[in-house]
Amino acid sequence: MNRQKTILIIEDEKDISRILRDYLTKNKFEAAIAGNGKDGLHMMELLQPDYIILDIMLPDIDGIDLCREIREKSNVPILILSARGSDTDKVLGLGFGADDYMTKPFSLSELLARINAHFRRYESMAVAQQDPDSLSLGNLVIDKKAYKVTVDGKEAALSAKEFELLYHLASHKNQVFSKTQLLDAVWGYESYGDENSVTVYIRRLREKIEADPSHPAYLKTVWGVGYKFSLD
Repeated sequence: MNRQKTILIIEDEKDISRILRDYLTKNKFEAAIAGNGKDGLHMMELLQPDYIILDIMLPDIDGIDLCREIREKSNVPILILSARGSDTDKVLGLGFGADDYMTKPFSLSELLARINAHFRRYESMAVAQQDPDSLSLGNLVIDKKAYKVTVDGKEAALSAKEFELLYHLASHKNQVFSKTQLLDAVWGYESYGDENSVTVYIRRLREKIEADPSHPAYLKTVWGVGYKFSLD
């Protein structure tokens, strides 16, 4: 029997955090609440959660700064909640290592779909026997078991979602994927996804693995179609 997944909710609005906790508990997750960033960091170390829901506006620390601090300690998936819906916030949040982003007000059923999609995708990657455990491509080594990527022997600091996107593209070398296909394959929720997130992740990956991100050797744009991993 699989253990229940633990989700940490870092949210200072008590009504929202309680609704989230009750809804997640009803749907077979263990859920814990932290009302500020300091408590969130403490509970993260204590609970070692499987997933974090993080409000971007907290009383003691900006959520983006907290996201960056969490990412320095752990690759736990992070979904940011924000009342600010601008693209700038979205790019900023994903750029500091968040895996997903939703704006308030939000649908509980959509939030649950995103969380479940993440765990389905993670588990399918972990058990997929047909996929190689390690890919060696150019100066990259992509280790699926360790969720680790090295560039010229030096580890690149990737979030879990960044790794999954890179692995998906690299394990289907030269195959072109649209943004919608990548959302479905990597995030697992085609109907709920924001295609701009794919653009942000591709840019972040290029910054981390490419010698010259403006002229990528691996992650190629196929204009009008999507992206592919190529050694050409």
